[in-house]
Amino acid sequence: MRAIWNGVTIAESDDTIVVEGNHYFPLESVEPGVLHRSAMKSVCPWKGLASYYHVEVGGERNRNAAWAYRHPYPWIRKIKNRVAFWNGVDVRPG
Repeated sequence: MRAIWNGVTIAESDDTIVVEGNHYFPLESVEPGVLHRSAMKSVCPWKGLASYYHVEVGGERNRNAAWAYRHPYPWIRKIKNRVAFWNGVDVRPG
């Protein structure tokens, strides 16, 4: 799978995990320097606390366009150290 924003591939992996229709990419598959921590958080009743990231490519910022569960609940720990995208980031087969 590939995640593309602003015409640039920002993540690519054959090892994504799909949860609720979202592909969670391993953090190491994301291009260095693309993700920048955001202050935004949200709570999922069955996954835990989500932390968000701004995606930056070519001097442009897509605010809160990625999220991760740094400490997911034990039953969904398979998404730990992974990131998912939305808000205009195109996720498609590589």
